[in-house]
Amino acid sequence: MDNAAIPSAPDAVTADAVRALIDHAILKPELTRTDVDAQLDEAAAYRVFSVCVRPSDVAHAVERLTGSGVGVGTVIGFPHGTTTTATKVAESLQALADGAFELDMVQNIGAAKSGDWERVEQDVRAVVDAAGDTVVKVILETAFLTDDEIVAASRAAQRAGAAFVKTSTGFAGGGATAEHIRLMRETVGADTGVKASGGVRGLDTLLEMVAAGADRIGTSASARILDELAHRTETGAASSLGDDTSSY
Repeated sequence: MDNAAIPSAPDAVTADAVRALIDHAILKPELTRTDVDAQLDEAAAYRVFSVCVRPSDVAHAVERLTGSGVGVGTVIGFPHGTTTTATKVAESLQALADGAFELDMVQNIGAAKSGDWERVEQDVRAVVDAAGDTVVKVILETAFLTDDEIVAASRAAQRAGAAFVKTSTGFAGGGATAEHIRLMRETVGADTGVKASGGVRGLDTLLEMVAAGADRIGTSASARILDELAHRTETGAASSLGDDTSSY
C-alpha cells in the first residue's frame, strides 16, 4: 500500500488524491431511506472512492450509485464484533450477493481482550475465505485496546489474509489517533493497508492520519473535508468552516 501521492501540506494535496482515500460512512442506525439517499447523492457529487453503508442498504446503494464511479462497501459484525463467525460469514455472502465490493468486519473484541489470538485469527480468516478476492478490512476498535493488543490484533488480521487493518467503528466513544495509525503501520509494514476511521472530521485531521501512515479514510465528513480543501486551494488560507462536529 502506498500513500506517497498524498503530501502532508494542505497546499500541495489535490482533490483527486483526497477523493481516492475516502470511504464515505453512512452507518448511523437511525438514518431513514431519505437520509441514506441524500448521503449517497453527496458521495456521488463529491466523487469519493466509496461509500460504506449498513448491510441492509447495500443493494439499494449499488443501484443508486450505478454509473457514478463510487464503490459500495459494507460492514460485517458491526458495531460490536460479537456475532458468531458463522453469522459473519453469512453476512459477508449476503453482502457480496447484494453487490458490495469491500467488507469492513469488526474483529471479536472480547477474544482480543482475552488474548485469544487464535480465535481472532480464525474469525477473520473465515470472512476472508468467504470473500474470495474481495477486499476485507478488519476493524480493531482501538479505543478498547492497549498498544500491545493493537499490535497483536494487527498481526492476527494480517496472518488471516486481511487487506487492511482499521482503527474504529466510530461508535465506541473513541476514534482514530495518529499514534495508533503509526503503530499499526509499523506493525503491518507496507503491504497491508491501514484505514483511519472514527473522528476524522476535517482536512487537517485527514492529512495528519495520512502522514502517520493511513492509506484509506473512513468519515462522514467528506463534504466538509473536500470543501475545505477547495477553499484552501483557491485562497491559500483556511476557511472558517472548521471540523464537521456532527460527523463520525
